[in-house]
Amino acid sequence: MSRFGSVGVLGGGLMGGGIAQVSAVAGYPTVVRDVSEDVLQRARQGIERSLAKFVEKGTLPRADADAALARLRFSTAPDALHRSELIIEAVTEDLELKNRLWRELDAACPAGTVFASNTSSLPIAAMAAATRRADRFVGLHFFSPVPMMPLVEVVRAVGTSAETFERAMIFARSLGKEAVAARDTPGFIVNRLLVPYLMDAVRVLESGVASTADIDAGMKLGCGHPMGPLTLCDMIGLDTASRVGEVLYQEFREPRYAPPPLLTRMVTAGLLGRKSGRGFYDYSGDTPVPTPLV
Repeated sequence: MSRFGSVGVLGGGLMGGGIAQVSAVAGYPTVVRDVSEDVLQRARQGIERSLAKFVEKGTLPRADADAALARLRFSTAPDALHRSELIIEAVTEDLELKNRLWRELDAACPAGTVFASNTSSLPIAAMAAATRRADRFVGLHFFSPVPMMPLVEVVRAVGTSAETFERAMIFARSLGKEAVAARDTPGFIVNRLLVPYLMDAVRVLESGVASTADIDAGMKLGCGHPMGPLTLCDMIGLDTASRVGEVLYQEFREPRYAPPPLLTRMVTAGLLGRKSGRGFYDYSGDTPVPTPLV
């Protein structure tokens, strides 16, 4: 089965930049498209810093890092991705926005181009239906930070062809990732299990059972988790965690998926976690400290 000759990444944010990095390191000529030059500049700088860390640690030869950077191109041009054989979308979790972009790409790209979404919660079938290539539409759900996290969920929708699904599996493995197959259901595998855990941790804090630090310490030391659930919420982004929880709640109507009032209020207040400087923890100093929330 043929390997993709080139990769396009739609969206230059944290996830898009990470996907572009691992694609370029794996040998794929990769184009990143975004509407903002500033976003693309930050993406390039982030990739350069990330590659430099791998070189410093001795896990990536300098020549390979330089070759990966040479394979990357960044563009705001509307037609920047039209010649890519695989296009991976990594924009905001907004179905209307995603589908508008998919319709534009579907009209402009060759029939053989495969489309993939990095969505963490939205139905792949709902995006595929906006195009004329449901058989060449698949989910490729990466995890943050993409260069470090070894997992990719490969999501097969009802219309995804066996060939497209297998090519997507081969692509994910070619990046050095462990590829797991998931059905097109909200949350797929990981978020279907993870989101209730995160929401319950917020409820435990909200109800006064324990402090932020003690909840995190309890799960790290009692369950062997690498980080506590509230630290993880901050890393994911409280707005993203809330949005995914709401999507799952709307689908299943199970209260454990619903964002707790505390989480909703924090998002409204702009306490989004690491990306805003404050969430359950305040990151303004050398060491994160719990944010007073009462």
